[in-house]
Amino acid sequence: MTRIARVRTPEGVRTVRLDGDRLVPIADPYLAFAAGEQITDAGTPVEGTFEAPCIPTVVVGIAQNGPGHASPVQAWLKSPRTVTGPDRPVVLRRDAGTTVAEAEVAVVIGRDTRGLTAENAHEYVLGITAVNDLSSPDRSEFDPRNFESKSGEGYTPLGPWIDTGIGLDDDVVLQLVVDGEPACDTSAGRYPMSMRECLAYVAGWTRLGPGDVIMMGAPFSASPIRPGVTVEVIVGELRLRTRTE
Repeated sequence: MTRIARVRTPEGVRTVRLDGDRLVPIADPYLAFAAGEQITDAGTPVEGTFEAPCIPTVVVGIAQNGPGHASPVQAWLKSPRTVTGPDRPVVLRRDAGTTVAEAEVAVVIGRDTRGLTAENAHEYVLGITAVNDLSSPDRSEFDPRNFESKSGEGYTPLGPWIDTGIGLDDDVVLQLVVDGEPACDTSAGRYPMSMRECLAYVAGWTRLGPGDVIMMGAPFSASPIRPGVTVEVIVGELRLRTRTE
């Protein structure tokens, strides 16, 4: 298992692996993954603050639909410019109704997804991270495509690292905590459609590439929030904190 992060240092942003409390610079993990090679170190430990662990070109959200719907699963796009790192303040929109925090598993793609199927999906996934899919659901009444409800600045906190040890079939803990109080407690096993099936669905319509992110949906892990609270999304051992303003 490798925990991959991006950290801001005095010399710029570096990609690192977590070795206990140490941040060890590494070579490009996506090149290594695509080549089927081990990730190699590329320097001595550094100090820095966590950034979002990847820079996606595409961010896909999964809408899990119930029985009887024409499609067993649907997807939508969220602007990658909404991505922000852990422990960053996010100013909630005051003109869009209620804001909802959604604790979700985020799958980070490791290489071009041409050829991805439900059976081999793990061969295309670098790892798993945590995401808080902040939303303004009241806007959906006017905007069924989710553009307005998902487009707030900083509305996709991601991180703090990519965990390569979490598998697509693992029933990892999925929790939402608001100001230290549990708001939702569920797990990845509550997804109506498996992560493998969701990945195959998305890849069947569009090619994804290294660093792209698929948010797997909120299986009973969403809660309204207000400005001035601290929200934690817990995915396995990942703890992603967001401060709202």
